[in-house]
Amino acid sequence: MGPLRSKPSLLWLVAVVLTARASKAAAKSKLIDYGSACDSRDNELSLRSSSTPSPDGPEPGDLAEAFSVPTLDGEFSYQPGSARGPLVVHAFSNKSAFLECMWSSESSLISLVEELPNSTHVLFLSLDESAASDALWMREQLQRVAVLRNKEVLSRLHFSPVPVFALGNWIPNVLYYWRGRVFSQVVFKSEGWKMPIVVKRLNARYDWLAARGESRSYQLLGAGDGCEPSPSVAGALAWVSEGNCSFFTKVQSMAQSNASGVLVHALPGHPIQDMNCGGDDCNATLTIPAAMVHLEASVAQALECGQTVFASFQNTPSPTFFIGIDHQGALAEMGGFIYPSFSFVNWQAQWFDFYADLQTKLQSPAKVISVFDKVQMQGEEGAVATVHLPIALWDFDTLQLDASLSCPGRRDSSCAHWDHTVQLFVCCDPLGPYCNTELGRWITAFRRGTGRWLTDVSPLMPLLDSNKCTLTMKTPPWAMPWMVSLNLRFSLSNRTDSEVEMLRPFRVMPLYGGGTFNKNYNKRHRPVKVSVPASTKKVELYAVITAHGYDENHCGEFCVTSHHFLINGVFNNTLTFDSAGTPLDCTLRVKEGAVPNEYGTWLYGRAGWCDGLQVDPWRTDVTKQLNMSQFESNTVVYFGLFQGKDPNPSKEPGKQQRRPRRRRLLFGQGPRSDAALRHGSG
Repeated sequence: MGPLRSKPSLLWLVAVVLTARASKAAAKSKLIDYGSACDSRDNELSLRSSSTPSPDGPEPGDLAEAFSVPTLDGEFSYQPGSARGPLVVHAFSNKSAFLECMWSSESSLISLVEELPNSTHVLFLSLDESAASDALWMREQLQRVAVLRNKEVLSRLHFSPVPVFALGNWIPNVLYYWRGRVFSQVVFKSEGWKMPIVVKRLNARYDWLAARGESRSYQLLGAGDGCEPSPSVAGALAWVSEGNCSFFTKVQSMAQSNASGVLVHALPGHPIQDMNCGGDDCNATLTIPAAMVHLEASVAQALECGQTVFASFQNTPSPTFFIGIDHQGALAEMGGFIYPSFSFVNWQAQWFDFYADLQTKLQSPAKVISVFDKVQMQGEEGAVATVHLPIALWDFDTLQLDASLSCPGRRDSSCAHWDHTVQLFVCCDPLGPYCNTELGRWITAFRRGTGRWLTDVSPLMPLLDSNKCTLTMKTPPWAMPWMVSLNLRFSLSNRTDSEVEMLRPFRVMPLYGGGTFNKNYNKRHRPVKVSVPASTKKVELYAVITAHGYDENHCGEFCVTSHHFLINGVFNNTLTFDSAGTPLDCTLRVKEGAVPNEYGTWLYGRAGWCDGLQVDPWRTDVTKQLNMSQFESNTVVYFGLFQGKDPNPSKEPGKQQRRPRRRRLLFGQGPRSDAALRHGSG
């Protein structure tokens, strides 16, 4: 790389604070200083599989073929390359309690009517012989809500009276070949019955009650409405009626009665409901399974007559209920629906829009350096590549990371479990101060392989201090493998005002690293002295902050913390994670690229991150807070607070803790703090 030109400088104070797993690969904090031509449109970094189409049927990523389907309003035709936008195909079945609840829940219907993106069409089908009446009923349900909400959406909703098995196109093949869904059922047996009775069931929300009924046989005993403890059901599966108290009260009362589980039956004529908790009830630990079914007259009569009835839980494989076709015409899985709501359709459709917008952004002029192209990332080494950078790096003022994560196979079922931090490290001069500094950070999706993000890391361009650099992308070594792709995009920012002087980063000054968020957290972060180089025009503080782990305060992942950078004892630059722990915060970031419909509690807000999303750097201009004379130093102090005080958990975040309402074990991780100043020049 050529020498830095003598121009007015911009200094960036870059602070990267990470509350994360303890890792030898942890990024360090840094200070950054700001020190052109765009000659490439090569953006070929694809999430699509390069393998040939499967002989058994289309796979996710394959282009959808044209088809036509009769609907209640005439023929619906799909043509590849049409400007219609994404298409979601939904196959309904009366055999599914989950779908019954989705279609009878007013909030679910309202979400589809009010929040379905304008670009998206939905084709409604039925897997059953009752397809004609199902189509009429589905249309009536949505038409009623659309009129009440005064929303024009029906022109994008299409209802077919033809059952899936009679369509005569490729759709049945995909629905049955992809599968991955089940009909959840309860089997009742009693002496004297010629056949068992099988009914559909809907489990309580798993982020409330993690326990699931087993296939073993339980004795079924009645307990009225279940609102009060009933010692007679000890060791049995309690049979309780809907109403008179909350689902939480019913399950808690039966748990206090030492029941093995709870079956709530709907009142006659009532639909199956979504069993969930509310408010502080969700923090109570309940360890028995619960589910809802319709009232089965034969079962109720047998219990009333004192006849012994046994029940067991079973899952019968079913076709998949949802598939998608994105803007580019590629088939797509729709992910996991954690609870019965059309919101999950909306979120996937929002992601289709995001991905189409991203493709447009990637058409902008840039010098593209390919680093990884579907390289496996796993183990201690991760993915490693050495690349040659543009000679005239000073001609650019923007550096973006175009990164994607895909799975070893073509289905989401092949994707890695759990959410892990992905870090990109760069080393251009093995003997230099910047070697193996973090350049980018992402969080993996939970068993979904459709993540691609464009992250602006322009302040870190000074880390690329040689024309040949080695880049390493890593997850924790025990994580399942991911296939990673990465392009470095160098470009020149658009300037509409010719009078504005262009500033470029020219120095990174490390400040802080992170650690465990306990009583010693702030003691480890000492004041740092910073001198601003002569001719500096601007100084920015740059921070990458994510919090992971779990103590009794839900810190750091799900608690609200504030992170402070005090400059010269006067100026307090604060970043607060006020949405951590909120139920749906990460769903609001699907439009920014958060992968939707993952197979974990991806919906909850986290401290500085979401599953399946890049970690955006926090940048703030601190030029006026500093003494700009190179002969005098400035003092920077960092500290993190919980509820306005130093953290002081009674349970060490490094210990294994159970997470209420999420019901999975996490190994504690405390805050890690990476901070830096960046200088820039014109």
